[in-house]
Amino acid sequence: MILIVDDDAAVRSSLTFLLKRAGFEPEAVPGPEDALVVVRTTTPQLILMDMNFTLTTTGEEGIQLLRQVKILQPDVPVILMTAWGSISLAVQGMQAGAFDFITKPWNNLILLKSIRTALDLSEQKKEQKTPLNRTDADRKFHFDKIIGQSVPLLDVLGTVSRIAPTNASVLITGESGTGKELIAEAIHANSSRMKEPFVKVNLGGLSQSLFESEMFGHKKGAFTDAYIDRMGRFEMANKGTIFLDEIGELELSCQVKLLRVLQDQTFEVLGDSRPRKVDIRVVSATNRNLREMVKTRTFREDLFYRVNLITIHLPALRERKDDIPLLAGYFADKQSMINGLPKVRFTSEALVFLQQLPYPGNIRELKNLVERTMLVSGKSVLDVPDFESQYLSSDLKIQAASSFNGMTLDELEKQTILQALTAHAGNLSHVATALGISRAALYRRLEKYGIPVDK
Repeated sequence: MILIVDDDAAVRSSLTFLLKRAGFEPEAVPGPEDALVVVRTTTPQLILMDMNFTLTTTGEEGIQLLRQVKILQPDVPVILMTAWGSISLAVQGMQAGAFDFITKPWNNLILLKSIRTALDLSEQKKEQKTPLNRTDADRKFHFDKIIGQSVPLLDVLGTVSRIAPTNASVLITGESGTGKELIAEAIHANSSRMKEPFVKVNLGGLSQSLFESEMFGHKKGAFTDAYIDRMGRFEMANKGTIFLDEIGELELSCQVKLLRVLQDQTFEVLGDSRPRKVDIRVVSATNRNLREMVKTRTFREDLFYRVNLITIHLPALRERKDDIPLLAGYFADKQSMINGLPKVRFTSEALVFLQQLPYPGNIRELKNLVERTMLVSGKSVLDVPDFESQYLSSDLKIQAASSFNGMTLDELEKQTILQALTAHAGNLSHVATALGISRAALYRRLEKYGIPVDK
């Protein structure tokens, strides 16, 4: 049963009709007192709740009712509705435990999508969360691109397996090089949208001037250089999944435009005022601390709640050392196949050496180290000296490893870049390769940390 709480009889009637047509069993009540009677005697599947029940429009009554419901029925998802779509009210509701926030007049498709997502996730929570082992993971799901069987990684894959079938928005966090894009692809590959497009967008590489054209598309003649029509990334991803990488790098003015699309699932192509609807699942990723950015007002709080309905944190490579031999072997075999080289193997001492490295660049750094050592040494058996000779400034790396304690991720990243610049005499191509990032990503980090270099 879905409980509808709204003082407007027309709204109650309209929602009841909509939910019945969609196959649900609705029950409608006019206010907080009646709602609490229902909640005390039964357990609804979901509650669809108005936030204003008198002439006031502050939403305080809705927030108070939400808090009471969460005490009585903490596991029942609540979707808030109001005709007064203030950002602060939406944030208060999410902070108090609401699942989602819908403004009136509502879009039927978006409302039903939110309801089904809430019910799917609620059902997943009720199921027994038995630990996932790698054999079961490979048999039941599409995880073939993800290498490893450590406990931290299997915890991540377990979460992916549970939330992938839903339409919930997902925020993937973790340091650079931990494989956030692979996890995003796995979410798409194990969802009902698997046969539809998976569109990747690196928001860190988009300037404010290019954002609208890249994301929403443009019509010929919309601006000076618009010689032909261009389809935007949201339209490309219709019916599928859009992966918003480095969302923490997005400028505030662009965050407003992104929020509008995520809120209403509509957008306007530049040069065309006709709104277009889109049906997408949103998966985002960042190596930044978005909660801290919200506090410093560099990331919008309402957008934060829109993108992180589910958060998946990827462990750093140093937290899953058991996977390093498997990853090293995988990268070596792949490199052999790509370049037509004979297969190589590692001595046990070499594997121990690889497991002891700090890897500020994580999996990407390990991949580059293995490939570089293979190509330079030309040996069929790789030992410790082979890796040591290719390891970026070993003395500086040991120094960096010993200074981990007390350093923030940004401080660690800055120090690693400075050491790489020193080791490679300022050659940015070599520095980017050694760190396992693109030159564009290196330039952004140099600018972020105020590191002066000659380009």
